Parts: sequence; C-alpha cells; structure tokens
Amino acid sequence: MSIFSDMIEEIMEVFMDDFSVHCLENLDKVFQRCQEKDLILNCEKCRFMVCEGIVLGHFVSERGIEVDKAKIEVIERLPCPANVKGIRSFLSHAGFYRRFLANFSQIARPLTSLLAKDVSFQFTDECHKAFDTLRKALISSPIIQLPDWKLPF
Repeated sequence: MSIFSDMIEEIMEVFMDDFSVHCLENLDKVFQRCQEKDLILNCEKCRFMVCEGIVLGHFVSERGIEVDKAKIEVIERLPCPANVKGIRSFLSHAGFYRRFLANFSQIARPLTSLLAKDVSFQFTDECHKAFDTLRKALISSPIIQLPDWKLPF
C-alpha cells in the first residue's frame, strides 16, 4: 500500500493486495510505479475496462455499490452447525459484523458455550434460536444490505 500512498484516493483505491484504478488514463502511472518497485501483477487476477464487478464481496457498477446477492443466498441457506468446527466457522463470520449487531455476545452465548473445554456438543433449541437470530440479522439491513437512499437518515 505504501508503494501507492501518493496515488490513493486520487487515482486508485487499495485494499490489502488488491487495487482498482479509477480511470484508464491513470493506468499507465500505476504500471510505471509497479515496474519501478518490481511489483509483479498476477495477470489471472487482472481485469481491464470493466463496467461492473465484484470487489471485496460487493457488486460495484455505475449504479453504485450493492450487496453481492450470492453472499446473502449462502447465508440464507446455511445449515445449522453440526460440530464445534462449524460453530467456530459461523461465529468467526458473524463476528466480523458484531459491532453492527446489538447484543451480539448475549445472542451468541448459547453457541459460544459449546466451544468451552470438556463440554459435549449438544445443539439445543436455545442454540438453534441463537443461530437463526444471528443468521437473520446478517442478511437484514443494515448489516450487509445497502441503505435505501430514498429514505431520510
């Protein structure tokens, strides 16, 4: 990211090891910088002159940024965890959005209790309710969905 620090926001956006160049005219500058710094680009990951695409799990187009519908469908169809590994995986994903979910810790408590040492895995009705509550919260506005710009804030 520091390689492009003088270009960020002005002509490009950078996130971790991905970047998007705002305009074709700026692409030459970015390529020159890559060459100067011996940065090798993976041509399989490069996309040029696209009008829309998926960026960090969001669909970006001339209409703006939208949620990738495939992500919501995956969460909607997500089965209840069948073991501790499944609980960890789900809580890890949900935990990414925890700051947007009121009372996340309290809701997730039945699930997190299954992660304690020497506890037998019993997915109770309370666990099922916690899982469903978190899953519904993840696919509801404003967690993953964009706001309705026509409504006042």
